[in-house]
Amino acid sequence: MHTPILAFFGAPGPMEMMIIGGIALLLFGKRLPEVARSMGKGIVEFKKGVSGIEDEVDKATYSTSTPSSSARPIANDETEPVTSPKFEPPVAEPTDVNSESV
Repeated sequence: MHTPILAFFGAPGPMEMMIIGGIALLLFGKRLPEVARSMGKGIVEFKKGVSGIEDEVDKATYSTSTPSSSARPIANDETEPVTSPKFEPPVAEPTDVNSESV
Protein backbone atom coordinates (compact mmCIF):
# COMPACT_ATOMS: atom_id res chain seq x y z
CA MET A 1 0.00 0.00 0.00
CA HIS A 2 1.32 3.46 -0.98
CA THR A 3 1.18 6.15 1.74
CA PRO A 4 1.21 9.84 0.75
CA ILE A 5 4.26 11.74 1.93
CA LEU A 6 2.21 14.43 3.69
CA ALA A 7 0.33 11.79 5.72
CA PHE A 8 3.63 11.07 7.48
CA PHE A 9 3.62 14.49 9.16
CA GLY A 10 0.00 14.61 10.38
CA ALA A 11 -1.49 17.33 12.57
CA PRO A 12 0.66 18.82 15.34
CA GLY A 13 0.03 17.30 18.74
CA PRO A 14 -0.13 19.05 22.11
CA MET A 15 3.66 18.97 22.61
CA GLU A 16 4.33 20.52 19.21
CA MET A 17 1.70 23.21 19.86
CA MET A 18 3.42 24.06 23.17
CA ILE A 19 6.77 24.38 21.39
CA ILE A 20 5.26 26.63 18.71
CA GLY A 21 3.60 28.74 21.43
CA GLY A 22 6.90 29.05 23.33
CA ILE A 23 8.73 30.18 20.19
CA ALA A 24 5.97 32.72 19.46
CA LEU A 25 6.23 34.02 23.05
CA LEU A 26 9.99 34.41 22.74
CA LEU A 27 9.72 36.21 19.40
CA PHE A 28 6.84 38.57 20.15
CA GLY A 29 6.84 38.86 23.98
CA LYS A 30 4.43 41.54 25.19
CA ARG A 31 3.21 42.26 21.65
CA LEU A 32 1.78 38.75 21.22
CA PRO A 33 -1.87 39.76 21.95
CA GLU A 34 -1.54 42.69 19.54
CA VAL A 35 -0.06 40.46 16.83
CA ALA A 36 -2.79 37.84 17.31
CA ARG A 37 -5.50 40.54 17.19
CA SER A 38 -4.14 42.03 13.97
CA MET A 39 -3.87 38.57 12.41
CA GLY A 40 -7.51 37.89 13.35
CA LYS A 41 -8.63 41.18 11.82
CA GLY A 42 -6.68 40.40 8.67
CA ILE A 43 -8.33 37.00 8.35
CA VAL A 44 -11.80 38.53 8.85
CA GLU A 45 -11.13 41.20 6.21
CA PHE A 46 -9.85 38.55 3.80
CA LYS A 47 -12.98 36.46 4.28
CA LYS A 48 -15.18 39.53 3.73
CA GLY A 49 -13.33 40.28 0.50
CA VAL A 50 -13.65 36.71 -0.74
CA SER A 51 -17.37 36.58 0.07
CA GLY A 52 -17.88 39.94 -1.68
CA ILE A 53 -16.21 38.60 -4.81
CA GLU A 54 -18.29 35.41 -4.63
CA ASP A 55 -21.46 37.50 -4.34
CA GLU A 56 -20.51 39.54 -7.41
CA VAL A 57 -19.76 36.39 -9.40
CA ASP A 58 -23.08 34.85 -8.35
CA LYS A 59 -24.97 37.99 -9.33
CA ALA A 60 -23.25 38.12 -12.71
CA THR A 61 -23.73 34.39 -13.34
CA TYR A 62 -27.33 33.97 -12.26
CA SER A 63 -28.63 37.39 -13.23
CA THR A 64 -31.37 37.27 -15.89
CA SER A 65 -32.22 40.95 -15.71
CA THR A 66 -31.09 43.75 -18.01
CA PRO A 67 -27.48 44.95 -17.98
CA SER A 68 -26.31 46.82 -14.92
CA SER A 69 -26.70 50.54 -14.43
CA SER A 70 -23.03 51.07 -15.29
CA ALA A 71 -23.88 50.59 -18.98
CA ARG A 72 -24.31 53.70 -21.16
CA PRO A 73 -27.87 55.02 -20.94
CA ILE A 74 -29.82 55.19 -24.20
CA ALA A 75 -31.10 58.62 -25.16
CA ASN A 76 -34.71 59.01 -26.27
CA ASP A 77 -33.76 59.84 -29.86
CA GLU A 78 -31.62 56.69 -30.28
CA THR A 79 -33.95 54.15 -31.84
CA GLU A 80 -31.42 52.17 -33.91
CA PRO A 81 -30.10 49.01 -32.29
CA VAL A 82 -26.37 48.85 -31.64
CA THR A 83 -24.69 46.33 -33.93
CA SER A 84 -21.17 45.02 -34.16
CA PRO A 85 -18.99 45.94 -37.14
CA LYS A 86 -19.29 43.76 -40.22
CA PHE A 87 -16.37 41.52 -41.17
CA GLU A 88 -15.08 42.12 -44.68
CA PRO A 89 -12.72 39.47 -46.10
CA PRO A 90 -9.50 40.64 -47.79
CA VAL A 91 -9.72 41.54 -51.48
CA ALA A 92 -6.35 40.14 -52.64
CA GLU A 93 -4.79 36.73 -52.11
CA PRO A 94 -2.27 36.60 -49.28
CA THR A 95 1.36 36.69 -50.35
CA ASP A 96 4.15 34.72 -48.76
CA VAL A 97 6.70 37.21 -47.46
CA ASN A 98 9.30 34.50 -46.79
CA SER A 99 9.43 33.13 -50.36
CA GLU A 100 12.35 34.24 -52.55
CA SER A 101 11.77 35.59 -56.06
CA VAL A 102 14.22 34.22 -58.66
